[in-house]
Amino acid sequence: MDHHKPNRVRNILAKLFLFSLIFIVLRFAYVVTIHGETCDSTDFCFFSSPDSNNPNNLITTTKVGPTSTSSIIINPINIKSSPSKPSHQNPTVKFHSSIFQDLIVNGYLSPSSKSLCVDSLSDDDVIALKHIGVENSFNVFKKSNKPLVTSFKDNTFDFIFAGAGVLDNTAAPAGFSGEVARTLKPEGYFVVHTFSKDEYSFNSFIGLFNCCKFIQSREIELIDSRKIVREIVMKKEVEFIRQRVDLPVGEYDNKECLVPGYKQELIKKAESLILEEPLKPWITLKRNIENIKYLSSMVDINFKNRYVYVDVGARSYGSSVVSWFKKQYPKQNKTFDIYAIEADKTFYDQYKSKKGVTLLPYAAWVRNESLFFEINEDPGGGKKDAVKGRGMGRIKPVQSSGNDVSDVDKIQGFDFANWLKSTVTEKDFVVMKMDVEGTEFDLIPRLFETGAICLIDEIFLECHYNRWQKCCPGERSPKYEKTYEQCLDLFTSLRQRGVLVHQWW
Repeated sequence: MDHHKPNRVRNILAKLFLFSLIFIVLRFAYVVTIHGETCDSTDFCFFSSPDSNNPNNLITTTKVGPTSTSSIIINPINIKSSPSKPSHQNPTVKFHSSIFQDLIVNGYLSPSSKSLCVDSLSDDDVIALKHIGVENSFNVFKKSNKPLVTSFKDNTFDFIFAGAGVLDNTAAPAGFSGEVARTLKPEGYFVVHTFSKDEYSFNSFIGLFNCCKFIQSREIELIDSRKIVREIVMKKEVEFIRQRVDLPVGEYDNKECLVPGYKQELIKKAESLILEEPLKPWITLKRNIENIKYLSSMVDINFKNRYVYVDVGARSYGSSVVSWFKKQYPKQNKTFDIYAIEADKTFYDQYKSKKGVTLLPYAAWVRNESLFFEINEDPGGGKKDAVKGRGMGRIKPVQSSGNDVSDVDKIQGFDFANWLKSTVTEKDFVVMKMDVEGTEFDLIPRLFETGAICLIDEIFLECHYNRWQKCCPGERSPKYEKTYEQCLDLFTSLRQRGVLVHQWW
């Protein structure tokens, strides 16, 4: 008979009980530490607050994405909180503290970093930095309608932070990026929170910071909110250069546009091209406006250097500039620089007192030379200006003697592609409307040839072909030689180059 068996059973049961007790105590300590209050509250807690005399460990919870949660434990140095407003009681400070602790763990921030917070609302981010031991921290408040300008010297900071909404709402993102590049030390880090999460805005943001290398991006859930922000980390690699370096005029010559995947996806989302030639084009194309998917309605255009609208063949000020672009195009509250290119001198006086509009009183062409500009009165119902009753003008290298010519002028033509390259950059958001009475078959190939097409984000193009006449059923217009199929080829080639083009009328 084995007398040791009961003792062995009791020992096993005792060990199980002890193990269970330890597990319960540890689990209870975890719950209280992560989800409970600090010892500065009236409730019971296990660990002392960072505001106590002998801080040990600070435990923070960070939301990564809508569901996942990560806990990070660090040993803070010289933790202090504001005596008048304890940071641990402020949800925003607690949120920023957890964010900054993540950055410390990843090596982008340290207690010795000289840090700058760009904030438009409060100093909670600076309080959070000092709360976790980054004492050498400063704040600069930014007005959304003015460029960010600081009084700090070049290469001052190891770390710069811009919270959610700061860069999203700035009217001058290029000026903002310039100040970051100027004041951030080489090897320093710039971290921004933005509500923009589409790939177009992300690539626009990266393009603003030539001085910096992209390190990482993640999504974070804001505290006490359903909103998600994107955190972008950049590292400065080169010295800030004050002078703008312009590429030579021919730098883009004969270069194909790079069409990244996100641009290809945007073009797939665009309205389909009208493949069959419409029998009543003046009705079909006008109705097609309802189907158009504007680029600025699909993506966030916040992170662009400038916003530019180029109206090639602008006619009167009240036509496409006012009646369409100013009233209908979704501009996301951005102020656009407007360039109106018009060869017909009849309309020049209308632009003299218009602010924000630059008139180019010339003919957009493939080179700099004198041209003949003629007004055509088309019996097929050609468009006439609502104010002047004036027919549409066309340019030609040589004078035409056709019977439909009622007025001929001499006009200076200019190399439109080279002008575009000298006026805008790839960092700008460029929208173009082109209605040039058949000259598009000269201008678009020239844009391809020079690479200037890469600078355009969106084009509203009226393609002119020998369409059916409104007045005379069964008869085509004698004004144009191109066919509808050739127009489709033109539209298709533009979309293949990554340009979102729409059939216009």
